Amino acid sequence: MIESLLEQLGLSPKETQVYLTVLKSGSISPAQVAKVTKINRTTVYSLAKDLIDRGIITQDFGSATRHLMALPPEDLMQLARREERELEKKKRTIQSAIAALQPIAQSVKYAIPKITFMTEEDIDQFMRRRTPLWNESAHRTDNAFWGFQDPELLNSYGDWIDWYWSQPSSKGVSGKLMTNESPLEDIYTPKHRAVRHVKYWEKAKEYTAAIWAVGDFIVMMMIAEHPHYLVEIHDAVLAENMRATFRGIWESIP
Repeated sequence: MIESLLEQLGLSPKETQVYLTVLKSGSISPAQVAKVTKINRTTVYSLAKDLIDRGIITQDFGSATRHLMALPPEDLMQLARREERELEKKKRTIQSAIAALQPIAQSVKYAIPKITFMTEEDIDQFMRRRTPLWNESAHRTDNAFWGFQDPELLNSYGDWIDWYWSQPSSKGVSGKLMTNESPLEDIYTPKHRAVRHVKYWEKAKEYTAAIWAVGDFIVMMMIAEHPHYLVEIHDAVLAENMRATFRGIWESIP
């Protein structure tokens, strides 16, 4: 119980051992502390110095040899006061940093893209969590999922695709996607063709990934081999340009 409380105050397990040993002894040499706690004597000296610096033990200068004494337990408040001083110092440093950085930030004419990387085991759940956000962004732009996808996406993430088109937030969103495998009828199920418009792009025969531009997001998936991974870029300017690129390719395909 006592050990747990002291560790919550920031003392390490070894610091706690040294402090309690000194407190119980009244006055004790570092060598004796080492013998009682089974902690290396050199380590005891180092721990004792830290505890002295923190204001909860002191040296007994009335002893012929170096001895340690614990200050009254109420002096543990020194720990809180020290943290308060450090917090105030950190606040002043942060305020100075903000003042120095604001002119730089105000002069920048672009926003730094937000990039998220997901490994294979987390992709499905990530896409389910992000679907409402992607759709909301699509509704604010052109209500479309533009892009290219390797047919392997259906084999690996078909459950998510079925789930996606059943979501209320997906209503009004259409998929305008290109693929490099034909005939399309064998790849895409009839229940999705009304909203998932797919064109065969023969110039992309070597393509082995899925890339979507939806609203302000670009989503890229490597699914040709394991482990799969996904990269999401949240950047309105990049996404707008990617949508325009896919739209141009889409319109050029008969």
